Amino acid sequence: MKTNKFFLVAFAALLMHSTVSFADDRMIPAEQLPAAAQTFVKKTFPNSSIVYAEKDGYANPTYEVRLMNGTKVEFDRKGAWEKVDTQLEPVPAHLIPTAIANYVKTNFPDTQIVKIDKEPYGFEIELSNDLDLRFNKAGALIAMDD
Repeated sequence: MKTNKFFLVAFAALLMHSTVSFADDRMIPAEQLPAAAQTFVKKTFPNSSIVYAEKDGYANPTYEVRLMNGTKVEFDRKGAWEKVDTQLEPVPAHLIPTAIANYVKTNFPDTQIVKIDKEPYGFEIELSNDLDLRFNKAGALIAMDD
């Protein structure tokens, strides 16, 4: 019986270690980001530098960077942005589809978009008043959460 318990505990420990190590984000030098991600950061946030960069995954890696101004950007394996979270500053206007920008300007004139996230259905944004809005690919509002 003790042998079976030993093997069961050893197997469980090995399985947990494997799961943790595959889900682990690894810090990388900013120079190891895909070229498209490096270019995006330089052009979109010219006055802020990368504080740290992480790579997650092996076969289909994703990347995350944190900038000196507090902005967090997530990229896909090719370096295309997936999510931009500026915390308190407005998301750069050129990242926001025109229909979404117009909707927010008309319906929430005293707010700013502080996060934008590409989703399979379209976009999710967060406003400076903590309201989350979801839009389809055409820019039409499909959901609102507070």
